[in-house]
Amino acid sequence: MDEDEEEPGLRVVHQLRTITIELDLLAAEFAHRNTLHPTDLRALICLLDAARAHTLATPGWLGRQLGLNSAGTTALVDRLERLGHVQRIRDSRDRRRVLLEVDERAVTLGQSFFGPLITEIVAATRAFSDAELATIQRFLLNVHEAVAAQRDPSSSLTRSPVPQKKQGPQ
Repeated sequence: MDEDEEEPGLRVVHQLRTITIELDLLAAEFAHRNTLHPTDLRALICLLDAARAHTLATPGWLGRQLGLNSAGTTALVDRLERLGHVQRIRDSRDRRRVLLEVDERAVTLGQSFFGPLITEIVAATRAFSDAELATIQRFLLNVHEAVAAQRDPSSSLTRSPVPQKKQGPQ
């Protein structure tokens, strides 16, 4: 075994990479079955997450989340609207602003495909104590912050310092 393979942190990195590949393949299967581009699916996920967080999602916001320019974002929203997955709604507080909402049919479609996996993952969390779950959530947040900072160094996410491995007596 390679010396690096014994590093527990690297084993975690490899496990995350394996999970990422599996999730990407599953997402690609869903997108293919439903005639969606992978960016369409990422957009729907961003919009669903925004709704869950009570964040107003505008086309500009969505474009920033996905790293798209204005023309690309417009084409994306047009496509999702044409497919019946997204609706453009005028903001009641500022009629000049357009908000994006995921149509309930798209939610149902996603739940029918991803629901069983989500149920299994939630069930798997029940094997952990509240303290262990808090540690897992903190770890995943740190990983998310590190990835976001790597992708966009000017990201508004604040990075937590990553503890350095102790070098022994000095």
